[in-house]
Amino acid sequence: MSIEKSLTAFNEAKEVIPGGVDSPVRAFKSVGGTPIFIAKGEGAHLVDIDGNRYVDFVQSWGPLIFGHGDKTIETAVIEAVKDGLSFGAPTEVETELAKEIATLFDNIDKIRFVSSGTEAVMSAIRLARGFTGRDDIVKFTGCYHGHSDSLLVEAGSGMATFGTPSSPGVPADLTKHTLLATYNDIESVKQCFENSKDIACVIIEPIAGNMGLVPADEAFLEELETLCHDNGALLIFDEVMSGFRASLKGAQGHTTVVPDIITFGKVIGGGMPVGAFAARAEIMNVLSPDGPVYQAGTLSGNPIAMHAGLASLGQLKADKELYDGLERLAKRLVLGLQEAANAEGIRLQVDVRGSMFGFFFNDNPVKNFDDALASDTALFASFHQKMLAEGVYFACSQFETGFICAAMDEAMIDDVIATSKKVFAEIA
Repeated sequence: MSIEKSLTAFNEAKEVIPGGVDSPVRAFKSVGGTPIFIAKGEGAHLVDIDGNRYVDFVQSWGPLIFGHGDKTIETAVIEAVKDGLSFGAPTEVETELAKEIATLFDNIDKIRFVSSGTEAVMSAIRLARGFTGRDDIVKFTGCYHGHSDSLLVEAGSGMATFGTPSSPGVPADLTKHTLLATYNDIESVKQCFENSKDIACVIIEPIAGNMGLVPADEAFLEELETLCHDNGALLIFDEVMSGFRASLKGAQGHTTVVPDIITFGKVIGGGMPVGAFAARAEIMNVLSPDGPVYQAGTLSGNPIAMHAGLASLGQLKADKELYDGLERLAKRLVLGLQEAANAEGIRLQVDVRGSMFGFFFNDNPVKNFDDALASDTALFASFHQKMLAEGVYFACSQFETGFICAAMDEAMIDDVIATSKKVFAEIA
């Protein structure tokens, strides 16, 4: 497989784009080799500029639940473009999509659209602070909520601590209001509430997708909900990745726990840049122009993204068998990979939530970020490189989630498993 054109393109990109990429993980630094430059997507596949074809388990990091070039979404976008790209003014399609989302959740009365998941989470936290009149927030190590300043923190010593910046350019005065807890460890959260009586909210990926796929335990989420309510803090579910991916109701299709605020992204834009945050009216009504908490954006509710999201969500609601079918494929894939790895003496931990899947080269089950960090990243890098050379495109990091799309079928999954057997044999 030749990737000469991608190599040339990457070198050219590095001359004018920092690191040659517009998002760091794309540089392939954690897996080695040269990032593949994509020419087009077709259903379940990517085609690079060298003409190589790959089964795509990234699907633009989640939003393409129907695969690349879905005709219904494509038609909706093309028709919308004919009327204009952006207006910076209200359109009816924003209300249509808002209603479609809100009717699925008992805990959502109102929703506001933004242009990215980072923006959605940043705004949700500001909303929580404005609603409660408090400054501090709790997040979990290993959960990624975008690159806004308050959330770029790293763990300190001890069970729970105030965060320090994990990136230059982030003022310590901002991150001092961020407390860190351990995922799936309620005692660490209790410690945060002992450390501060000024906690506005706890934000969590209920199905973590940014340390690899690590779902929160139900008992942990139940205790977390109680702890928040007992202390007057809001519970935020970051479902930018899991929303409409794990189920039609996202994580709420897998738990009885009800968050106060939800953030969305990915699927609700059908592949277009979009995000959203939503809550009951009492909370959302403190947003400007009704209330004092300011949030704005010229491209918020962009009509092209709204039409794409409406087309995507319409298909999700219409196909009652979709999620069960996607989950069957995801389980077929990871169990096949696990069996192939085990046959060569390689321990592989796997998990699935709806159309999301993950696997770790790890001797033990992964319940939090420390567990994830114990994975063999060098082995993952070797596996990734060899699978890529065989035409299988997994996320280019051990700490990312994979995605099944509706354009995949059992034969395709079985072919990938067969390829993995060859690769595991080579690695072993």
